[in-house]
Amino acid sequence: MSVSQDIEQLRAWMSKCPKGGMVFFGGAGVSTESGIPDFRSADGLYTQNYKYSPEQIVSHTFYKQHPKDFYDFYCEKMIFQDAEPNAAHKKLAELEQAGILSAVVTQNIDGLHQKAGSKKVFELHGSVHRNYCEKCGKKYTLDEFLEFREASKGAGEGIPRCPKCGGTVRPDVVLYEEGLDQDVMKGAIYAIANASLLVVAGTSLVVYPAAGLLQFFHGSHLAIVNLQPTAQDRNADLCIAAKVGEVFNF
Repeated sequence: MSVSQDIEQLRAWMSKCPKGGMVFFGGAGVSTESGIPDFRSADGLYTQNYKYSPEQIVSHTFYKQHPKDFYDFYCEKMIFQDAEPNAAHKKLAELEQAGILSAVVTQNIDGLHQKAGSKKVFELHGSVHRNYCEKCGKKYTLDEFLEFREASKGAGEGIPRCPKCGGTVRPDVVLYEEGLDQDVMKGAIYAIANASLLVVAGTSLVVYPAAGLLQFFHGSHLAIVNLQPTAQDRNADLCIAAKVGEVFNF
């Protein structure tokens, strides 16, 4: 079938899906059309030249050993306050409201699904919008986090400090070498295990344990939407080599 026929097939499965029977599992490719670069594409972060590799910078070890360099990179390359939801984010929120989609499972940390109106979102790798003090545990918004960082930069440091206790305020995102939140994982597994239709989109399916969630799907149809082939294509009922926004623009 052609790409357009594949897209029509997927949309037909969506329309015939039992109530709450669809789950969407997305990666960086869902947000690239909102202007947020991914890590692994030809022009992604991994192909750019830095003193340290991006994968090294967003590791727990690097964060602890070089906090200033971490925050410089994180604030410059991983926060996109002006990004807006694209067609895919908006359609998924509509499908949830219509009772077709039961949950979104995402590897992204940008919060665009919630901004589009999605309610049940399992953020496997956390969110830039949640931040907390490592010392006293107080939670802060993204605006507060950035405010603290600017104040710290004025003092020549660049590390956001908690105004309550002086501890380091870090983003509630999962760095390399850190484990995923078990409650989030349990929720994602339950959603996928009970889905009739699982749509996997915008992810190369190489980052574990997130990519391993597909093993819990035993429903009727597995569709993969990704511009490049993935390791799970052989297990899919449908593979669509197209942009995620194009597939969900209806």
